[in-house]
Amino acid sequence: MVDYEEYRRYDAVGLAELVARGEVSAADLLEAAIDRAEQVNPKLNAIVYPMYGIARERAASELSGPLAGVPFLLKDLGQDYAGLPTGSGSRSLRGRAAAAHSVNVRRWLDAGLVVFGKTATPEFGTKAVTEPVATGPTRNPWNLGHTPGGSSGGAAAAVAAGIVPVAGASDGGGSIRIPAACCGLFGLKPGRGLLSSGPLRAEGFHGAATDGVISRTVRDTAAMLDALTATRDLGGPYLPALPDVPFLELAAREPGKLRIGYMTRSPLGSAVHDDAVAAVEHARSVLEKLGHDVEPAEPEIDGRQLARDFLTGWSAYAATIIADIRRTTGAKPQDFELDTRMLAAAAWAVKAPDYVAAHQRWNGYTRALATFHERYDLLLTPTLARPPVRIGELATPPAVRLAAQVMEQLKLVGAFSKTNAWYEQALTNLAPVPFTQLANITGRPAMSVPLHRTAQGLPLGVQFVGGLGGEGTLLALATQLESAQPWARDEPAGI
Repeated sequence: MVDYEEYRRYDAVGLAELVARGEVSAADLLEAAIDRAEQVNPKLNAIVYPMYGIARERAASELSGPLAGVPFLLKDLGQDYAGLPTGSGSRSLRGRAAAAHSVNVRRWLDAGLVVFGKTATPEFGTKAVTEPVATGPTRNPWNLGHTPGGSSGGAAAAVAAGIVPVAGASDGGGSIRIPAACCGLFGLKPGRGLLSSGPLRAEGFHGAATDGVISRTVRDTAAMLDALTATRDLGGPYLPALPDVPFLELAAREPGKLRIGYMTRSPLGSAVHDDAVAAVEHARSVLEKLGHDVEPAEPEIDGRQLARDFLTGWSAYAATIIADIRRTTGAKPQDFELDTRMLAAAAWAVKAPDYVAAHQRWNGYTRALATFHERYDLLLTPTLARPPVRIGELATPPAVRLAAQVMEQLKLVGAFSKTNAWYEQALTNLAPVPFTQLANITGRPAMSVPLHRTAQGLPLGVQFVGGLGGEGTLLALATQLESAQPWARDEPAGI
C-alpha cells in the first residue's frame, strides 16, 4: 500500500520512475488515487464518471510507456474512451457510448497511464465556471464556496486536491489556463495543430481548441506533450513541426534573457481587480530578479471586436453540437441548458457572410500579435481579471432567463439573441476572463503560472502568451519560475 502523504510527494514523472524501479506497483498507486478520490470528491464533485473496475484491470496488466502505472483522469469532453459515454456536462448525452478512443486518449494509454475516471465540465465546455445542470457544481479545493474555473474545472479540482498529479484538460477559450489560475496549478495551452483532435473531427473551433493537461509541475506538462506528440495522426489536417529534442528536455533548459511586454488593462475595457494587477506586478518583480527585461506593452488589437468575433464562433460551435445531438439521438430542446440554447440561438441569427467575415478577422489579430512578438518574446497578462468567483455568481440573472424563456415560447429566440441584453450578458460572463481568448484565436501557445495568492488565500495565476512554436520557451521560463517560487508542494487545507 501507498499512503496519501507518500503518493502526494511525487509528480507523474516521479511516480512513473518509482514504478519503473519496482518500488511501487501500478495497482498500489491506483488504490492511493481512488482512496483520495473517495475522501475528497464528495466535497468537490470533480470526478463525475468513475472507471474503477476498468482501471483495476488495467493496473494489474503488463504496462509499458514513459508514464506506465501513473493514475490519470480524462476530461468528460472530447476525450472519448471506447465503450463509455462522453457526457460533455449535458443531460442530452446520457448513455451514448463512444465508438472508439480519441487519438489523444489512445496516446495517453500508449504512454502507460491508468485512466480511472472522467472529470466535470460545463455543458459542452462553453463556460469559464463548472456548474452544469447535469452533474451539479464543481468546487475549488482552496475554498469550497468558489469556482475551480472552467471548462476543465473538474480536472483542476482533482489535481489541486491531490487525487492525481496531472489530468487531461482542453482549451478553446482559456479552459486550461483559467482553472489552473483558479486552483494554483500550471496549465499550458499548446499552439494550433500541435496536438490531434481526431478521429471524429479535423480540428476544434477552427483550430482554436486543443487538448492538453493541467498539472502541479512543469515537467509533468512537458512529459505529457511528449506523450501526445509521440506518434503522428495520419488522418489529421496538419503535420506539426516538432522540436529537435523532447519537450521534457526543453523544459529543463535555461530560457536565456527574455524581453517581456506586460499589460493589465482588460481588452474589453471592463474592470480589472487589484489582486489581478498585483499578480502581474509580482510576476514582473520575479522576472526582473531573474534577469529578464519587462516593460508595459500590448499588441494593437481591438479587444471588444475580438470578443465579438470570438462569441460569434463560440455560439456557432454550440449550435452545431446541439444540431448534431438532436439529429443523432432525438434529444429535445429541454435536454439542453437554457444558457446553451441561447448561445446557439445567437448563431442562427448570424448570416453566413457575417460569420465568414468574423472568422477572417482572426487573421488580423494573429498578425498583430506576431508584430508584437517581433519585439517581445512573450506577452504577460493576468490570467483572470479577478479572483475566482463564488459558486453561482455568474449564473444568468432571473430577469434575463425569464425574458429568454418567453422569447423561446414565442419562437422569437433568434430576435432575443440579437438584443443588447443578450450581448451585454455575454460580455458580463466574459469580463472575468478577458485575457485568454487571444491565444486561442491566434493559435499561439500560452500558459498560466501560479505565482500569486489573494489575501483570502485564493490562487490567482498570471498568463504568458508565446509566439508561433513557442512552447519550448514557455516551458523553460515556467521551470525557471517554478525554481524561483516553488508551488507544487502547496496544498489546500481542510478537504
